[in-house]
Amino acid sequence: MLPQEVIRAKRDGRLLGAGDIERFVTGLVDGSVAEGQAAAFAMAVFFQGMEPDECVALTTAMMRSGTVLTWEHLDGPVVDKHSTGGVGDTVSLMLAPAVAACGAYVPMISGRGLGHTGGTLDKMGSIPGYDAMPDRELFARVVSEVGCAIIGQTDDLAPADKRLYAVRDVTATVESIPLITASILSKKLAAGLGGLAIDVKFGNGAFMSSRERAQELADSLVEVAVGAGLPTTALLTDMNQPLASAAGNALEVRSAIDHLTGAHREPRMHEVVVALGAEMLVLAGLAAHVESGRGLIEQAFTSGAATERFARMVTALGGPSDLVEQPDRHLGSAPVVIEVSPDGAGSVTAIDTRSVGLAVVTLGGGRTRPQDPVDPLVGLTALAELGSDVGSDRPLAVVHARTPGAAEQAAAEVRAAYTVSA
Repeated sequence: MLPQEVIRAKRDGRLLGAGDIERFVTGLVDGSVAEGQAAAFAMAVFFQGMEPDECVALTTAMMRSGTVLTWEHLDGPVVDKHSTGGVGDTVSLMLAPAVAACGAYVPMISGRGLGHTGGTLDKMGSIPGYDAMPDRELFARVVSEVGCAIIGQTDDLAPADKRLYAVRDVTATVESIPLITASILSKKLAAGLGGLAIDVKFGNGAFMSSRERAQELADSLVEVAVGAGLPTTALLTDMNQPLASAAGNALEVRSAIDHLTGAHREPRMHEVVVALGAEMLVLAGLAAHVESGRGLIEQAFTSGAATERFARMVTALGGPSDLVEQPDRHLGSAPVVIEVSPDGAGSVTAIDTRSVGLAVVTLGGGRTRPQDPVDPLVGLTALAELGSDVGSDRPLAVVHARTPGAAEQAAAEVRAAYTVSA
């Protein structure tokens, strides 16, 4: 079927065959499908949707459009997790080494932040010397020797997704659940996983603001992943407030180190890490059920094994060998630090989490376009939680900025994002 006929069929609500989808995806990579045709296809799917079998075919075709990693040389299960994005979400930095300490291998291919959400790759990039884009040989060696490696997506993994996503981003079709599903899973399938846990966030700081919409996405992800041969589970997690008290790349790395070492563990963050870790261990066959998996993850933290894996991973990928012992020496600090006081004392009753994330972007700690640079030092700490008391002696947050003007602007944005009542 010609590309225009594939578009016509989907536009008219007809089911697409796997062969037609495969040829269309091949055309995305070799250029025989024009940009306008890719845009028209995305819009047709946006309005007509896809049946699970169609989405499986699209996902697997996009996975096969580039390199597919294999891990036959490893002597244990290979698992990973994916998050749909949030604010103050540093889960991956603790989760990957904790799961590796329990006997699984975690080749975590992560993304950069875009919009109001932070990206794991940007966080790791704030570590001096850390090679977040290693060649395949180094990546494989670190996964084999350490048990985990957090890196960025290379151009040869699911290249069809890269082209289709670029079109979706400028044609208002990003929110299509079938296209989101295929985009996420094609990259994870290409990573050669044996199991996947997905953190689907909902709330005013998530891309899926309603719980119902997040549930719809979670159902789609699990159904299509299993249909494509990848055992998968999904959890819904709340993003109606930042997941932790720090937002900003180096600041979040420092927070993750405190979490790993036990210097300071935030309960909400810890619960998400343990819950996802338990699911990953069950998928890996290393825990009989979720409760025993939780116990294994907790033990990885209390024994120091997770911290040790994190330190080894950082060193193996070019970062400082004493990052865990001396984070302040390596991560640096912003020159301007100010507290954000509320307009009046009271209790926090609501947080516009998206606006909190955008305040970090305003400071230079995030990007609105893929090519934008990111300042690793800026961001927010001591973010007040829902229900907490704030006033002259307890700020809403602490701003870390490059200039006094940038700090004051971010402070105003944070103040406007919080609702405080008596």
